[in-house]
Amino acid sequence: MNSKFPFELLVWLSALVFLAINNPSVHPYTLCPFSNLGFSWCPGCGLGRSISSLLHFDLSGSIHYHWFGIPAFFILLNRIGQLSQKFRLN
Repeated sequence: MNSKFPFELLVWLSALVFLAINNPSVHPYTLCPFSNLGFSWCPGCGLGRSISSLLHFDLSGSIHYHWFGIPAFFILLNRIGQLSQKFRLN
């Protein structure tokens, strides 16, 4: 019986907890390496802020930061569900 906790599950849960704690309207900093290097465009910029806004029940802010934030949030929830179910079965 393999009861080793899946590292990917820990990463996704930690990311969602971090995004739930962070409020992009209060703390507008970013972890994006492109933005921190001064580039003005990045295909993924705003996804984290969008999910964070969604977790703070700010739907319009979520859509403003990135349109794919809402589907990405549900994709992450689905993946967390898959990993936790696999962990429980082991």
